[in-house]
Amino acid sequence: MMNENQKINCTVTSCKHNDKQRQECQLQQIIVTPIIGCNTKQSDESMCSSYRNENLDK
Repeated sequence: MMNENQKINCTVTSCKHNDKQRQECQLQQIIVTPIIGCNTKQSDESMCSSYRNENLDK
């Protein structure tokens, strides 16, 4: 069961959902997607599909 006080920490400052001062995502939930064909067994096998560039989505 998920904690209602869960935080999503994020340092991707170009994302419009990022609170840059607190380094937190302002969304209540995000979508994490696998990267097709990537089998490094490292964190680069996934990405945040909720990312939106702050300059492109105005």
